[in-house]
Amino acid sequence: MTVRHSLSGTELEPLYTSEHLSDLHEELPGQYPYTRGIHPSGYRGRLWTMRQFSGFATAEQTNQRYKSMLANGQTGLSVAFDMPTLMGQDSDAPTSRGEIGHCGVAIDSLADMETLFGGIPLGDVSTSMTINSPAAILLCMYMGVAEKQGVPFSRLEGTLQNDILKEFIAQKEYIFPPEPSLRLVVDSIEYCMKEAPRWNTVSISGYHIREAGSTAAQELAFTLADGFAYVDACIERGLEVDDFAPRLSFFFDAHIDFFEEIAKFRAARRIWARHMRERYGAQDERSWKLRFHTQTAGVSLTAQQPELNIARTAIEALAAVMGGTQSLHTNAMDEVLALPTDRAARIALRTQQMIAHETGVANSVDPLGGSYLVEHLTQRMETRPRRTSSESTLSAAWSRRSRRASCRWRSPTPPSASSRSFEAGRRIVVGVNGFTSDDDDGELEILRIPLSLEREQVERVQEVRGRREQARAARALDQVRRAAASPRENLMPQHPRGRARLLHGGRDHGSHGGRVRPLHREGNNLDEGFRMTTELRRPCTPSGGPAAPVLAYEATAARAPVLAADPPAGAPGHRIPRRHSESLI
Repeated sequence: MTVRHSLSGTELEPLYTSEHLSDLHEELPGQYPYTRGIHPSGYRGRLWTMRQFSGFATAEQTNQRYKSMLANGQTGLSVAFDMPTLMGQDSDAPTSRGEIGHCGVAIDSLADMETLFGGIPLGDVSTSMTINSPAAILLCMYMGVAEKQGVPFSRLEGTLQNDILKEFIAQKEYIFPPEPSLRLVVDSIEYCMKEAPRWNTVSISGYHIREAGSTAAQELAFTLADGFAYVDACIERGLEVDDFAPRLSFFFDAHIDFFEEIAKFRAARRIWARHMRERYGAQDERSWKLRFHTQTAGVSLTAQQPELNIARTAIEALAAVMGGTQSLHTNAMDEVLALPTDRAARIALRTQQMIAHETGVANSVDPLGGSYLVEHLTQRMETRPRRTSSESTLSAAWSRRSRRASCRWRSPTPPSASSRSFEAGRRIVVGVNGFTSDDDDGELEILRIPLSLEREQVERVQEVRGRREQARAARALDQVRRAAASPRENLMPQHPRGRARLLHGGRDHGSHGGRVRPLHREGNNLDEGFRMTTELRRPCTPSGGPAAPVLAYEATAARAPVLAADPPAGAPGHRIPRRHSESLI
């Protein structure tokens, strides 16, 4: 009989029975270690959040897309930023040319952020923002919009990706060195823990690691190791684990191997729960519960017969739901070619709605629990990440707070075997190396970003910069320089008299666009730090309240390195859509 393997290379038996299960104990949903889900009622109590990742061109155009998707039944927002924003560059920087608004929305200033969420009450919607190195700055802008709308920070709900460690492993969109980057993450966790307690300050991401070529077990191992590193860093700061851990969240890939993905999600909950209770001594049950967002696999999409991507996405989305995801993004059929059109985005959303309301899978909690195959794969998935972490010394590297970028992504062997299997014709990808068609139904309409929008965005940021008070900006920069020089200072500042005033300027405070320049110091933990700025004003409401922080880049003329993730070993006809090789949540 022919030996068959999962997509990650796990050998699969033709039949599974109770003999394949070791030490299987009866578990119930909502009970430790949460293998079967973190809620006793599953989706009968509340469906997952349908959070479609979206952002393109200018803030005005993306705002229109958000309103359209909310009107069509989307239940949460997710912001995709363009490459200049992800890399901390203004739109008028020379290195931003050709990238403005192409893989996400261009956000250069608080004014852009206000336009992005114009007419959308931030107190009534949860928002996810996929941003990492400049995450603190974008969070400050979001808080500034909330302040202008009169929404207290305590009411804000959403997630900031803010996962810098995976940038050093897979995606490479880092700006600062590891240690100061980690300090910014902990600063934002500490600040929001007190001022925005319903905000998830980190979304620990395995998606990018998987899209860069890892197996399911490696995705799980590296992602959880990053999560434990953040826990270690917060404890080193002096924070109590039960004060911050309940707001940590995760972000996983849902690939095309249906049962393997379900097992990965179940094992992730079990591993996290046991480590948080037994290793870190967490007492609050919320600290034990792994909450996660899922996105269907960008690398599974094909340019050939792109309509088939609708079916691929539906299968992957179903795996995420059967695995107990808390929120979900379904890729559009055209995302292998460009950002999605309105029609493609609507079909992707309707796919989730069909799963929720037509299939019946939400009627029972963990409906595959007890399946010999799923339980066996869950047990294997739980043990394999421990070996992966040990072999790569990842946990040890990050537990030293990443003082040296000693962990580098290794191209794993199984995907290469998967690629060889594809090339030999043993693994069929429909429409690519099997069931192909010469009868092309016509070229798929794709979204194109006109150059005129790029010029408009450049003019907008230059206009904003031109009306800024440079002397006040310089004083604010000095204030944050002093804070950055002190390891004990939190760079998400507060003001005792009330809320803060966020600058209506761009991310840089020079006369030109540019990137963050390291501030070289000795004798503190910002050896290669960063410069940001904050400005405070009088309370805008009678009640006052906590200060809203603002951080803004100081520019240099130097070119910012744009380092994309290496593409995974894959088949001809496959490629990572640009937006999927960047930041997703």
